[in-house]
Amino acid sequence: MAGYQTSLKDKIPPHNDEAESATLGALLLDSESLSVVLRFLRPDDFYKISHQKIFQSIINLFTRGEVIDLLTLTEELKRDGELDAVGGPAYVSTLTSAVPTSANVEYYARIVQGSSIRRNLLRIAGEISSSAHDDSRESRVIIEETERRIFEITERQQTGTIKTAREVVLKTIEAIEKLYHTKDSYTGIPSGFPDLDNMTSGFQRSEFIVIGARPSVGKTALATSMASHIAIKLKIPVGFFTLEMSDMALMQRLLSAEARLDSKRLRAGLLRPADFHHISEAAARIYEAPLYIDDTPNMKLLDLRAQARRMKMQMGVQIIFVDYIGLIEPETKGNTPRHEQVAEISRSLKALARELDMPVVTLSQVGRQSEGKAPTLADLRESGSIEQDADVVIFLHRLRESDKEAEEAGRNSIETDLNIAKQRNGPVGAVKIAFLPQYTKFESLASERE
Repeated sequence: MAGYQTSLKDKIPPHNDEAESATLGALLLDSESLSVVLRFLRPDDFYKISHQKIFQSIINLFTRGEVIDLLTLTEELKRDGELDAVGGPAYVSTLTSAVPTSANVEYYARIVQGSSIRRNLLRIAGEISSSAHDDSRESRVIIEETERRIFEITERQQTGTIKTAREVVLKTIEAIEKLYHTKDSYTGIPSGFPDLDNMTSGFQRSEFIVIGARPSVGKTALATSMASHIAIKLKIPVGFFTLEMSDMALMQRLLSAEARLDSKRLRAGLLRPADFHHISEAAARIYEAPLYIDDTPNMKLLDLRAQARRMKMQMGVQIIFVDYIGLIEPETKGNTPRHEQVAEISRSLKALARELDMPVVTLSQVGRQSEGKAPTLADLRESGSIEQDADVVIFLHRLRESDKEAEEAGRNSIETDLNIAKQRNGPVGAVKIAFLPQYTKFESLASERE
């Protein structure tokens, strides 16, 4: 008998009829409780179909600004032809007797939410089992889809809370004082280039940012300069996908820039004894920095998304850099035209920024037609969808002649243009920064002149 009961229990999805009835009854006793319940529940979170329909009718009344009670709810269900399906007026009237007061409505709602989460997990588990037995599906695709759906369930639980004006004003005054003392007015993550940050207010959450340039102008150097400032100076966790170079090659760049040692000498090992002191100090700063690097070559789009999601959940990453979009392998390769593949990648990265609620900064090459002139949005290589999907497009530009002239003149820095060609929520325009070729690093002109 015990074995039979266990088997039967395993086949019935998790639910709690009493908590569902108590939640609905509390709403009929006090319709103001709906604002609390909606933080946790949607109609499909209820197990019983009749409870789903009743909750939806309560929401409909609330949306129209009508009174919510036994009479209005019964009329709403009758108008929608659902009254008999939920058990008639007799069943609706029993809901208020299921709970004496609405005081514990949040407690009941959380029980209903918990059961809903368990049902979703069981459904996902069943789909995983079915997919795992389907030889036509790649295992990593199944893994990515599973992670995405688990992440969605996790995000659903992160509900907001109502705060008093007293709480908010104290936190606001603290933030204003901090801004006053630091002179930092950026609402996003500062890139380390004040002139750029003044125009963008920093890299904003959920934005898809594209940095475009011709080859060898310094896209990677700019990305590493920004990432190192954010991770080393600001201690903000950064995820860096380097699809073009190895993690050690990237780290050599970071060490050269942070220690201010000639990158050519560092790569060749032509160092003086005193250089090791600077390398050791730079390595210590980088060692403590919350910088997470993935150097998987030819990374698949699904793998990148899954890894980015993992970086946020496990490492608390707040911004991601991708070097670069042209090296990401799409899922629907086959005979699909290249511009459609890039469009798929671009849309997916934009969706990733919104899903993770963080800036995703992606490097992109611009077409050969821009050689010798400042790039424009039309020059973004392989797909116009990058221009369409991006919230911010920044072009890095300098003439090749300036590199030769600087080398011949023995100058340590080369003036380079950063042109904000598109910004959905801010101004466009150009700023100037300094490229330090010996360190493969960019700095603001103000820093270089100090």
